[in-house]
Amino acid sequence: MKKALTLVVVFIFLIVVALSFMASGKKEEVKSYKIGGIFAITGPASWLGEPERNTAVMVADMVNKKGGINGIPIELIIEDTVGDATKAVNATKKLINSDKVLAIIGPSRSGTTMAVIPIVEKAQTPLISCAAAETIVKPVKKWVFKTPQLDRHAVIKIYEYMKKHGITKIAIMSGTTGFGNAGREQLKKLAPEYGIKIVADETYGPKDTDMTPQLTKIRGTDAQAIVNWSIVPAQVIVAKNMRQLGMNIPLFLSHGFGNIKYVKAAGEAAEGIIFPAGRLLVADQVPDSNPQKKVLMEYKKLYEERYNEPVSTFGGHAWDAMWILINAIKKAGADKAAIRDAIENTKGFVGTAGIFNFSPEDHNGLTPDSFEMLTVKNGKFTILEQ
Repeated sequence: MKKALTLVVVFIFLIVVALSFMASGKKEEVKSYKIGGIFAITGPASWLGEPERNTAVMVADMVNKKGGINGIPIELIIEDTVGDATKAVNATKKLINSDKVLAIIGPSRSGTTMAVIPIVEKAQTPLISCAAAETIVKPVKKWVFKTPQLDRHAVIKIYEYMKKHGITKIAIMSGTTGFGNAGREQLKKLAPEYGIKIVADETYGPKDTDMTPQLTKIRGTDAQAIVNWSIVPAQVIVAKNMRQLGMNIPLFLSHGFGNIKYVKAAGEAAEGIIFPAGRLLVADQVPDSNPQKKVLMEYKKLYEERYNEPVSTFGGHAWDAMWILINAIKKAGADKAAIRDAIENTKGFVGTAGIFNFSPEDHNGLTPDSFEMLTVKNGKFTILEQ
C-alpha cells in the first residue's frame, strides 16, 4: 500500500512537472508590435528628424486603423536624439532594454547612426537608419540597414553631370559632421575616375554662421564649381556668402538639401543650386510610367494633407523604413531574427527613394538610378535639364 501511494505521488509529481514545462514553453501572447523611433526632432538637424517622426506616426496610425499587422497593433515609441550621439545611444539602450522593441527606425544623422550600431549589433535588434553615409552599411553589419541612397551614388550623379558639361576643376566644402566627412571622402576618392581635380578643400562647423573666409580662398583658385556637402542649416550660408562675394560659378549641394525649408532659408541665393535627390521632391513631374509615381503621389498627398507642409526627402526615408519593417513583421511576427532575415530578403519594394533590392551583401538595396539631378527654379525644386 505504501509502495502504491509512493508511485501515485511520483506520478502526480511528473504530471505537474510536465505541465509546468508546457506552460513555460508556451509563447507569450503578443499584444502589440513595439517599434522604436530615434529621430533628431529638435536641434540643428530638426529639418530631418521632424518630418521623419511625423511620417512614422502617420504610417503607424494608418496601419492601426486598418486593424494592425495581422490583427496586432503597432506600438510606436519615439525618442528625440536632438542630433546628439550620446542622446542617441541612451535612447537606443532604453528602447531595447526597457521598452523591449522589436526593431528601430532611425537615427536621422550619419554620426548618430554610427554611434548606435555597436549597441543594436550586440542586442541583435534590427535597425533601419534614415541617414545617408555609406559607412553605415559598408562593410555590411548583420542587423543594420538604411533607406537613403548612398552618398557615393550622389557623388557619381554630380560627377557624371560635371563630366558632361566640361567641369574639370572644383572646390569642395563640407560640414564637420558624420555626413559631411563621409561625403568629403567620397568626393575625393571618386574625382580621379571622372577626370576631376579638387583645387580647394574647405570645411566648416555645423554651428558656423559665416563661410566668407573659406569662399575667399576658393575665389583665389581656378575652380569651375563648388560642391558643398552638409545637412545642417549652415549649408545655405554658403549660397548666401557666394552671392555676397559675387561668385557666379555653379554651386552643387548633396542630397542633404532635400527639404524646401532650406530653399526658403537661402532665399534668392538658392536659385540655380544643383543637387541629386530622390524623385519625391518632384513627384508631380515624374512620368506616370515610372513605377515610383503611385507611391510618391500617395505619400505626398497623405503627408501634406495631415501636416499642412511640403514633403521632404527625409520624411520619405521614414516612410520607406516603416513599410519595409511592417512587411517584414507581417512575415516574421515578433521574432527579431526572423524580422532581420525578412528585411534582408526584401526584393522589388517600391519606395520614395527608389526600388529596394536588399541582399546579404547589400543592406541599402538602391542604385545610382534612384537619383534625379534637380535644381532650384523660381524658389521651387525642378528636374534639371541636362
